[in-house]
Amino acid sequence: MFDAAVFGSLFLTLFVIMDPPGITPIFLALTAGRPAKVQKRMAFQAVCVAFGVIAVFGVLGQRILDYLHVSVPALMIAGGLLLLLIALDLLTGKTDEPKQTKDVNVALVPLGMPLLAGPGAIVSVILAVQKADSFATQVSVWTAIIAIHVVLWLVMRYSLVIIRVIKDGGVVLVTRLAGMMLSAIAVQQIINGVTQVIRAG
Repeated sequence: MFDAAVFGSLFLTLFVIMDPPGITPIFLALTAGRPAKVQKRMAFQAVCVAFGVIAVFGVLGQRILDYLHVSVPALMIAGGLLLLLIALDLLTGKTDEPKQTKDVNVALVPLGMPLLAGPGAIVSVILAVQKADSFATQVSVWTAIIAIHVVLWLVMRYSLVIIRVIKDGGVVLVTRLAGMMLSAIAVQQIINGVTQVIRAG
């Protein structure tokens, strides 16, 4: 009733794409200055949002894309552009949001989506669900999806300890580094999307 190979393959794929170690500095940068209790709640909210998005696309993904007449490369390019805007804000220090909404907005966008539930993760899940032709493989696919989100939550939850060590100056440095990494990821995602469009043409 369980396919370990399917589980391992999808879990590793999502681990590389969603990158729990890499999300740590970005999470620290985007949640800097908030009380520890709020940061912990935001970590949980972000993972819940990501799981909700991934689950919806896992069940209805291809239908949604077909209905909207959106191709996978277009989804990748759009996600890359959105990430690039976020990266530029991090690099220039423009991460402040209206006080009454910043807690919710950061957990939803960009943490929940597109940083965690980005086009790469969404496409991987859509393909994995489509290929799962038995109950055992379906169980394995969804177990892998749940497992990676648990890992993401644990990494962000305990990354808060780092804040106490690096202090405010370290957070500023981490913010700039996160912006650089995000900009590179965004550009690569756009390149991948454009490449697929050219090949399809």
